[in-house]
Amino acid sequence: VGPNVVNRALPYVGGGMVLTAAGVLGGLALMASNAALFMPLFWVALIGNFVLFFVAQNVANKGDNATALPLLASYSLLTGFTLSGLVSYALTSAGVGAVGTAALATGITFIAASVMGRRMSDSVGQALTGAVGLGVLGLIVAMLVQVVGSIFAPAIFAGGTFELLIAGLGTVLFVGAAFVDFYTMPRTYNDNQYLAGALGMYLTYINLFVFVLRLIIALQGGGRRD
Repeated sequence: VGPNVVNRALPYVGGGMVLTAAGVLGGLALMASNAALFMPLFWVALIGNFVLFFVAQNVANKGDNATALPLLASYSLLTGFTLSGLVSYALTSAGVGAVGTAALATGITFIAASVMGRRMSDSVGQALTGAVGLGVLGLIVAMLVQVVGSIFAPAIFAGGTFELLIAGLGTVLFVGAAFVDFYTMPRTYNDNQYLAGALGMYLTYINLFVFVLRLIIALQGGGRRD
């Protein structure tokens, strides 16, 4: 469908990551200078992020790239801002090495997926796509259980073993999703829908970074201190 869509999308995936990093730094700077203002802005950014995602996805799917690009840039910045709380907690509980390790693991996965994902056979690609799709549904259910359970039994659900299991499952699933992206994108999007493909791949690697970081925090005991 889109033999060149991956190569067209990759620069925008990289640009989105850079903007996300800028958003994280902006959030960290705000927490350091005016912590009381951070949470109100966090909720505004989170709501805005959801709205922007659906609007940008719809526009990008139509191939209207001139309109989609500024929407996706704004979405990437807001995503970084909403992640700054997690990064701040990781820096406090696990150190700067945890953030660096999560970023490095994400980068290594990208390199491996870019080589191997393009070469997957249809039988392997379709099987992995189905497995990852079912796994993500299970992960969403587990995270909802964690949210509800942490209200009634925080000692069990808010950290410790349950957090470790979710972080580990999320890491494995999004590693698989990274390979799936390189297989499915040329079969899903035409060459003019490269921003729609870039958005999907961007979300995969952002989620991979988040779950690797959560896993490192949990392994170092940070989840039990949260």
